[in-house]
Amino acid sequence: MEIKLTQHSKGGGCGCKIAPSVLSEILAAHNVGAKNNIPQLIVGNDSRDDAAVYMLDDKTAMISTTDFFMPIVDDAFAFGQIAAANAISDVYAMGGKPIFALAVLGWPLATLPASVAAQVMEGARKTCAEAGIVIAGGHSIDSQDPIFGLVVNGLVAIENLKQNNTAKEGDVLIITKPLGVGILATAQKRGLLTKPDLALLVKQLTTINKAGEALGKIKGVHAMTDVTGFGLAGHLTEMMQGSNLTAKISFASIPIIKEAYNYIAQKTIPGATARNWNATSEGILLDKDIDQSIASLILPDPQTNGGLLIAVDPSAVNEVQAILKEAGILYNQPIGICETYNNKNIIITA
Repeated sequence: MEIKLTQHSKGGGCGCKIAPSVLSEILAAHNVGAKNNIPQLIVGNDSRDDAAVYMLDDKTAMISTTDFFMPIVDDAFAFGQIAAANAISDVYAMGGKPIFALAVLGWPLATLPASVAAQVMEGARKTCAEAGIVIAGGHSIDSQDPIFGLVVNGLVAIENLKQNNTAKEGDVLIITKPLGVGILATAQKRGLLTKPDLALLVKQLTTINKAGEALGKIKGVHAMTDVTGFGLAGHLTEMMQGSNLTAKISFASIPIIKEAYNYIAQKTIPGATARNWNATSEGILLDKDIDQSIASLILPDPQTNGGLLIAVDPSAVNEVQAILKEAGILYNQPIGICETYNNKNIIITA
């Protein structure tokens, strides 16, 4: 009997994330960073960055992150690949080099055989090998829903560390993957996704953001993050709020998986989309010529292992594009610019 993992969980991928407003409530009394008299902790959770960063000496820091979720695809091997790629991305998003990982596994042994969990682990090992690391240990529990992810540790030269709140006025914005995987993943869960579109979905979800390590060495890259469960709207909002800037974005320049529009027409919208939009829309100004009914589904679409969102000085754009092209990344064109803050986090033009 064919096992479809997405039918064994209520959510999938980074769409499982707790809503931004609820997360803020949970973390309201738990902001930890250097200001808490922990000077070695360069990045804590106070800036909502991709990972924690701890200074090892005056030149080197450790990056530590964890990411796990319920199945976003039916195939167990692919699920392991995707979950691993998504977790490793947090290290790349900070300009670091991953060094090893630990597995986090929750498995409903009463309904899914252990052999399927072994396939998940095998997929994760393949992705880790691509990143040049091993899964050195981990922890597992018997849980109601299948859950998998990694704890990933990495290293970075402190001078190359990239954060999500250090963009500068005049910076050009680039995103390295198209939006829409949340919509395609929802279509799969509902049995509507075509085989060609499933192949497209899996390819994007399993592609690691390895270029982030090289981008970390470019001084003109002022800020970087990866776009995941809060969508472009959420993660760009975090970058702009942290940097006290406004992003002016051309909607026509945002890369979007064209097949996603077919599934929008079939109303296959992730449950997290509306909550993401509700959390960010007040700070977003849409041009009157933009179809809000489409923008409000694309901009907050929850991404899993999404692209790197890069804020780069105009003088370094060519260098960034050269690295992305060498890595085989097709999406390397600017989508907007960072401007002086003017009461909105993001302005979207047609």
